Amino acid sequence: MTEINAQEATTIPALNPVDIMEVMRRLPHRYPFLLVDRVLDVQPGKSIVALKNLTINEQFFQGHFPGNPVMPGVLMLEALAQAAGLLAFITENVYPDEVTQFYFAGIDDVRFRKPVRPGDQLILKANVQRIMRGIWKYQTVAEVDGMEVCSCSMMISVGTKK
Repeated sequence: MTEINAQEATTIPALNPVDIMEVMRRLPHRYPFLLVDRVLDVQPGKSIVALKNLTINEQFFQGHFPGNPVMPGVLMLEALAQAAGLLAFITENVYPDEVTQFYFAGIDDVRFRKPVRPGDQLILKANVQRIMRGIWKYQTVAEVDGMEVCSCSMMISVGTKK
C-alpha cells in the first residue's frame, strides 16, 4: 500500500451506492460477524457512510439482554471498523485475500451515548484524518435516527495473514 494524499484521493472515482454483494467482496467477514449491509456514500481517501439494519434475529440480542435487547458496544465499534476497512479497501482498490487484511491498530476517545435496539438502522460514518505508512486514522460516528449513539477515533493497519 502507498501513502495517499488529498489530491490523489480526489482522482479515485466514487462508488455509490455499494450493495451487499460488493461489501462481501471487499470485506472478509461473514455472518454472523458481517456488520455492514450497504454503503450509502463513499469518497475514496476521504469518507464513507454505511448502514447496518438491526433485527431481533441478530444472534447477540438473544443474550444481550433477555427482555431488554441492546446491541453490545464492542459490536458498534466493530461495525465502525468494518466501514473504515471498506473505505481503505475501496481507496486502495484492493480486495481481501491470503495476504491483504486490515486490523485494528488503536482506538481512543470512545463514547456511547444511547442504546441501539432491534429495529434501529445504524448509520456508520468514518472520515479519514491521516494515512501514513500503512496506518489509517479515522474519526468515526454511529447514528440512529440522526442521533449520535457512539463515536471514537480509531486506527487500522494493513497486515498479512500468517
